[in-house]
Amino acid sequence: MSLAEIVGRIREAERVAGRPEASVKLIAVSKVQPLDRVEAVLAEGHRVFGENYVQEAAAKWPALRERFGPVELHMIGPLQTNKAKAAVELFDAIHTLDRPSLAEKLARLAEARGACPELFVQVNTGEEPQKGGVLPAEVDSFIADCRSLGLALGGLMCIPPEGEDPAPHFSQLAGMAARNGLSGLSMGMSADFETAIALGATHVRVGSAIFGARDYGPR
Repeated sequence: MSLAEIVGRIREAERVAGRPEASVKLIAVSKVQPLDRVEAVLAEGHRVFGENYVQEAAAKWPALRERFGPVELHMIGPLQTNKAKAAVELFDAIHTLDRPSLAEKLARLAEARGACPELFVQVNTGEEPQKGGVLPAEVDSFIADCRSLGLALGGLMCIPPEGEDPAPHFSQLAGMAARNGLSGLSMGMSADFETAIALGATHVRVGSAIFGARDYGPR
């Protein structure tokens, strides 16, 4: 699908949900995508992208930013604490804050730099053991702990379990955000972003629907 088609579907979903036009930010997920596909989307004028790997993003985006100008870059993959320093220097937002050790590291980096990327707490709404994220029962206390460290949180993020109806997970995330005074909701991907928008998403993460299937060959 073309970028224009995806944007059109987002605008229609906003309209149907009674939300203002352009209230939802499209994050084009460019992880493991050939450079020519990324350049094509940049050439169309899109400037908000998501990456899963710090190393891959660091190898790709400084040169692309030089060529195409400012690009808003979102970290949407698991973040190792030892890569946090590189991440805060490269990314404008981090969607995968999911444990106390990472919160403490980000707080120290923010204090030293005098600035911090926008932060989203990842919530494991499906309570899946193989997946990162704060468990729903621990979200409120984790948010309080982050705030006590001086971290300004932008919102919450979730990835519903594969094969399940995503709507209850999106609703649950929206409820958690509302009761904690958070406005950002990073939820919805290629297959379900319209459902997410109907339930309040502010950021949708769309990759394969824009770029095509990913090549997970040798890296």
